[in-house]
Amino acid sequence: MTMREYLLRMHAETLKRLDQKEDMHLQAWLGHMVTATREQGKKQVPVYKTFRDFFDREKELEGLYGPKSDPRKSRLADIAAVANG
Repeated sequence: MTMREYLLRMHAETLKRLDQKEDMHLQAWLGHMVTATREQGKKQVPVYKTFRDFFDREKELEGLYGPKSDPRKSRLADIAAVANG
């Protein structure tokens, strides 16, 4: 391993540790957020009633990959692409 490769690996390890530290802080922040309450009349009620209210996985996936596509539409698009050649 050359000195350059070693320094690059050390830099990568430093960034990896920074990512881990950020993840720990995010986890602490989310732990605080999930226990948040608000006043409703004279009572304290949770801000998030269900886990899905707090984190909607399907919505997050749509943000990453776009809305779920209908496999039938995909098949029709493939057929149209072949037909239009």
